[in-house]
Amino acid sequence: MSVNRKIRSVLSMLACLALAAGCARQEPGAEYNDPFEAQNRAVHDENVKLDTLVFGTYPRAKPILPKPVAKGFSNFSSNLGMPSAVLNSLLQGKPGPALQNTLRFALNTTVGLGGVFDPAGAIGIYADDADFGETLHVWGAPEGAYLVLPFAGPTTERDLAGSVVDIVINPLNAIGGREAYYLGAAKLAGGAGNRSLYSDTVDSILYESADSYAQLRLMYLQYRHHQLGIEEDVFDPYEDPYGQ
Repeated sequence: MSVNRKIRSVLSMLACLALAAGCARQEPGAEYNDPFEAQNRAVHDENVKLDTLVFGTYPRAKPILPKPVAKGFSNFSSNLGMPSAVLNSLLQGKPGPALQNTLRFALNTTVGLGGVFDPAGAIGIYADDADFGETLHVWGAPEGAYLVLPFAGPTTERDLAGSVVDIVINPLNAIGGREAYYLGAAKLAGGAGNRSLYSDTVDSILYESADSYAQLRLMYLQYRHHQLGIEEDVFDPYEDPYGQ
């Protein structure tokens, strides 16, 4: 297949995914666009069981991972996503963030030993995260229904489509052979690192909430909307309603 045909194939897939994202419409009067709640809750329950199996019964006697190890895993995995972030910044018409992410990737990959360490952050070159779900949002694609995926957890129809495209456009994912297994293992390790770094927050949602599914849905959608710059009224449980 020629390069042009490959490009056309990828662009066609992007267009199809953009059109498919958001196909499930929110029911009138519903607080959340969650038409698959019954199935989502079943998957969520299985994910909680898996979390307990992998990371231990809550409350735990010791941390999931030592903080330096967790941070190294998280840094390395995040660095693997920088090429995709660069491309998405360009697709969104943001050359500044694209250049910033390129410099960060180059510095952390070399001086930072593949991204385990973060010398770029130490000198003020921080990640400006961008993904194809955000690109679809910029292009006007609707969010679609809330979904819960096995292992991966919460997302939306638009972000699920974006995740598929991010895999395709990241040049690191074109690496084959034994290195591909190493990259896959690094991404899993990054997930474990993030789980450890944010264990207090995740544990409070999964194991201390009266309804962990509803709480996780609320937290995820609020956080994602904040990432996308969508303004909405957010309830702050620590705000004094009588304060002036």
